[in-house]
Amino acid sequence: MSSKQWRWIPNALTFLRMVLIVPFAGALLEGNYRLSLVIFFVAALTDAFDGFLARHFNWRSRLGAVADPLADKALLISAYLMLTITGVLPLWLFALVLGRDLVIVCGGLAFHYGIGRFDMEPSIPGKINTFVQILVALAIIILLAGLPMQPWVIDTGIWLVAVSALVSGGHYVAVWSLRAWRAKRS
Repeated sequence: MSSKQWRWIPNALTFLRMVLIVPFAGALLEGNYRLSLVIFFVAALTDAFDGFLARHFNWRSRLGAVADPLADKALLISAYLMLTITGVLPLWLFALVLGRDLVIVCGGLAFHYGIGRFDMEPSIPGKINTFVQILVALAIIILLAGLPMQPWVIDTGIWLVAVSALVSGGHYVAVWSLRAWRAKRS
């Protein structure tokens, strides 16, 4: 048996992560925070494992390159949406988190159709933003689940996510605007 016949596994794990979004969001909406934590950790394990398989065995695919970050983003956006709907987080924070992502996607599409093909690589501020969003959502869910966590994580987390979203969003806009300007000039 060749390892090529197993190349589908990373994409299947990404698909599983997408499927887990529904029960994860449902558990958050119902206030079943311990179940949402379990689902979150299962999703994180599938993310780590599919990434390991893709890198270690070179089972990368164009589908995986697009679907993997989308699955991660969808899980994160659903966490922020449910925490907003249930009144844990303010609406303006969800609007900022979602707005940042929409600006990046729309900017990428504008670049693609107006300038030319590009491969969107995450920036350091973008990676930090994702890490901050995950950490804050996780800390808040841990607190809501009644597990040991400081109550200040909500207020501090709100401001960390807001600053991180503004800085990383601004960074993407500046970098890609400069690239577009240079491409148009040459």
